[in-house]
Amino acid sequence: TAGQGQGQAAPGASAWSALFRHVRYESLVAGVSGGVLSNLALHPLDLVKIRFAVSDGLELRPKYKGILHCVATIWKLDGLRGLYQGVTPNVWGAGLSWGLYFLFYNAIKSYKTEGRSERLEATEYLISAAEAGAMTLCITNPLWVTKTRLMLQYDGVKSTQRQYKGMFDTLVKIYKHEGVRGLYKGFVPGLFGTSHGALQFMAYELLKLKYNQHLERPPEAQLSTAEYISVAALSKIFAVAATYPYQVVRARLQDQHMSYSGVLDVIARTWRKEGISGFYKGIAPNLIRVTPACCITFVVYENVSHFLLDLREKKVS
Repeated sequence: TAGQGQGQAAPGASAWSALFRHVRYESLVAGVSGGVLSNLALHPLDLVKIRFAVSDGLELRPKYKGILHCVATIWKLDGLRGLYQGVTPNVWGAGLSWGLYFLFYNAIKSYKTEGRSERLEATEYLISAAEAGAMTLCITNPLWVTKTRLMLQYDGVKSTQRQYKGMFDTLVKIYKHEGVRGLYKGFVPGLFGTSHGALQFMAYELLKLKYNQHLERPPEAQLSTAEYISVAALSKIFAVAATYPYQVVRARLQDQHMSYSGVLDVIARTWRKEGISGFYKGIAPNLIRVTPACCITFVVYENVSHFLLDLREKKVS
């Protein structure tokens, strides 16, 4: 919990009120802006990643030879609409996730540094990001289940498989047939996935700090767009390489065409049938998508948040 690393008590009522004092709407707006723009631009690659992540030999699934073949096949069957299957929950989920993530992360980080002269340690950045990720996932997991279900409707294979009409129809049907449990499928590997965000944010913060120190600039100095892109790309590649298998496990748990008893069942069956490579299916389209997506998100976030914070300071002065 925020602050325990500094010998504080776990947040009670007063600690929570202290935490909320550090909440800034600028973080929410900037995070939503970055998440929405990056996911609108790169959604088709997310669709390809999901299709590859669940490719377990099931007969009803289309067979793809590679990324370009997958994109061409989907385009041939259903055009641009096919490449943007699941875009609504993806944009809602990404916008909300990035907005809430930055909101919670900056609030927790500010709370931990209150009254301190020294900067946070690497482990404190890691814990702050993990806490923000867990809080965000509790709110957004139903949107990720919805996105996966919509992306795994296959045209040209079995028309009866197209059972969902859109985001809200999917949410209602999952709740009606599977209850709250259905909306939180993949929550456990998703929770583990907060380690991905935590590693990424830790690397991002430390790279920015070290880079500014190297150039003998103030620690919080604003970087150029090219510098933000470089720092964001390096931190994302590091995080993906460390944590990708959880995304395969989560996608398979959320898949409507297969039934697993839980995380351990997915891991055991994937290992037995596909070996270690099964846990890295879809990593190429994932890296191709998430690296530029991360760069867009962070560049938009940093510039929008700096703009909004400058506006706040001008109003105060």
